[in-house]
Amino acid sequence: MRLSGEHCRPLDHGAHPIPYNEAKELAREVPEWNLRDTSLEREYRFKDFGESKGFVDKVAGIAEAENHHPDIFISYNKVFLSLSTHRAGGLTRNDFILAARIDQAFQPA
Repeated sequence: MRLSGEHCRPLDHGAHPIPYNEAKELAREVPEWNLRDTSLEREYRFKDFGESKGFVDKVAGIAEAENHHPDIFISYNKVFLSLSTHRAGGLTRNDFILAARIDQAFQPA
């Protein structure tokens, strides 16, 4: 996977979201994620809360290392992630890179 080998890059304050056709192309590399107008979303399921929390801890570590942070929602055995670049007001390549890196760390039960 090409994106999982990349790292997120800092963006200028005037950054713009990528065009939707470019987002659709990048989304092919993260097929488990749902492409929305201004975000990428995915739900992960686990055996129990402990596994969910462990996964969230992994995601937090990846996000901190990449300095790009998802919105994270946890509900017992489910974790919902939403990626969007707030500074750009939509999706950037960084969102797809982070999605690919998270998928790489995900080990289904």
